[in-house]
Amino acid sequence: MHQLQDKIAIVTGAASGFGEGIARLFVQQGARVVIADLNQVQGQSLADALGKAAHFVRCDVSRAEDVQALVRDCVQRWGPPDIVVNNAGTTHDNQPMLQVDEAGFDRVFAVNVKSIFHMAHAVVPLMRARRKGVILNVGSTAGIRPRPGLTWYNASKGAVNLLSKSMAVELGPDGIRVNAICPVMGETGLLEKFMGMPDTPENRARFLATIPLGRLSRPGDIAAAALFLASDAAEFISGVEFPVDGARTV
Repeated sequence: MHQLQDKIAIVTGAASGFGEGIARLFVQQGARVVIADLNQVQGQSLADALGKAAHFVRCDVSRAEDVQALVRDCVQRWGPPDIVVNNAGTTHDNQPMLQVDEAGFDRVFAVNVKSIFHMAHAVVPLMRARRKGVILNVGSTAGIRPRPGLTWYNASKGAVNLLSKSMAVELGPDGIRVNAICPVMGETGLLEKFMGMPDTPENRARFLATIPLGRLSRPGDIAAAALFLASDAAEFISGVEFPVDGARTV
């Protein structure tokens, strides 16, 4: 029996990176997955590769109307979502905090934080009506043990980590579980922006030295954590910051 058999899931930022890993594993485990992303070509390609259990919707998660349309599409196609993974995220370049301009700040908070506000408005009423649901927010170790040069990004992920706990407390009586997954720096398209330098073996070694298990996180690591937290095996787990970090935050 698959762990997510007949579940309906929405995964944002799912065309690549952590989101792609989550979408692939969820489909393997029996879920139908709406892949939401700004990247039309990669998102549609992934949906085509995953077959009839996957569907792509182009979505800018910072726009309320896009998120509402995404959820409407899911409901009309398959039904209300059982699982929502707020994975879409962005960052500014690793640099001194005063060098990040206002537009960069606004974009980071719009994509990383306000997107969850929009998604909550779209899906919480549906989950409340059924008295069940799982919301997973991809936070970060940056919101637990921040690195210099990423101050505004760190702040946005601190918000995600904390709002996940607050949502869990408020929505628990409605049968809705909410958790934050907190990856350490990962092997994704954002890596060089996080590093603030070219991804060379020498530069990467500086960051690996801060992770006791000695490697970066991978999409499969995050997907495995998401699968567990979304599954019935985690039915009594809510309100946790779940580090997937090779002991980086210890």
